[in-house]
Amino acid sequence: MSGLDTLDRAIVRATQAGLPLDPEPYHRVAEQVGATPAQVIERLQAMLAGGVVRRIGAVPNHYALGYLANGMTVWDVVDDWMDEAGRLLAALDYVTHCYHRPRHPPDWPYNLFAMVHAKDRETVAAKVAEMARVLGPMARGHEVLYSTRILKKTGLRIGD
Repeated sequence: MSGLDTLDRAIVRATQAGLPLDPEPYHRVAEQVGATPAQVIERLQAMLAGGVVRRIGAVPNHYALGYLANGMTVWDVVDDWMDEAGRLLAALDYVTHCYHRPRHPPDWPYNLFAMVHAKDRETVAAKVAEMARVLGPMARGHEVLYSTRILKKTGLRIGD
């Protein structure tokens, strides 16, 4: 982080635990670091453009929102159809993220992962059945792995 000036470092420190839950979060950060909201936004945009910060986005706690059945679906997709299968699943409005991962035969034949959040497992099962219909013969099999707890999600951290 040696390429950051004092203001950039202060902005990262002020936001590393998340933006303030406020209608004007950049105003609160600006007050904290002694800058204007426009300066905070400009500096964050520069850090994004420079690759220091990869993205700024919301990370919801699905459990707190009542989504208690969180299932990672894993699919054994024919390799030649991986791109098409990934596009089809990622386009479903209830799939929050979808990605390709390597198989680990013979114990792990799955190569396409897609996360589904719902309030109960019955709803997840219905969505998974729809996903199976969408994929058709591209998928040779699948499983659903349910979350048992939320994992710690953190972003960029700078020490004092």
